[in-house]
This record gives sequence, C-alpha cells and structure tokens, in this order.
Amino acid sequence: DDRAVKHWIIAANMGHDGSLENLKLVYREGLPASPQIYREGLVSKEDFASALRAHQTAVDATKSPQRETAERFWREEAARGDG
Repeated sequence: DDRAVKHWIIAANMGHDGSLENLKLVYREGLPASPQIYREGLVSKEDFASALRAHQTAVDATKSPQRETAERFWREEAARGDG
C-alpha cells in the first residue's frame, strides 16, 4: 500500500539504500516482493527522482576524510582477520 511507499521515501531521503532499492523496484517494474499488496503507479517519476536526489544529498552529507580513513582502516583489519 502507499503507506509503505511513504515510509520508503522518508527512509531513502535519509540515505537508506534498501528503501531506495524498494522504490526503484516499484517505480521501474511495479512488481515488488508482495504483488498482492502493491500495484503499478504507486511511485511517480517525480517522487522517485526527488527521493533519489534527497538520498544522494544525505549520503554526501555523511562523507568526510575522517570517515573514509576509518572505513579503510576497519576494512583492512577485517581482511587481516583481526576484527
């Protein structure tokens, strides 16, 4: 139902990747995981475009050199098996 779509839009706007993927699926194919609940047309082109822009803005806002350094460090630790 469109209540789920509204929640996906909110979460995507905050940078949640899974919600953006759900919106993309409903927008492009109209065939989500539960076809009996959803129907085509729940996500308009404008809604999807807006959510996509907001998602990218949210993701960009979390980027920083310090975060990238920390992420690299933890990936290297995990690859060595120390984490």
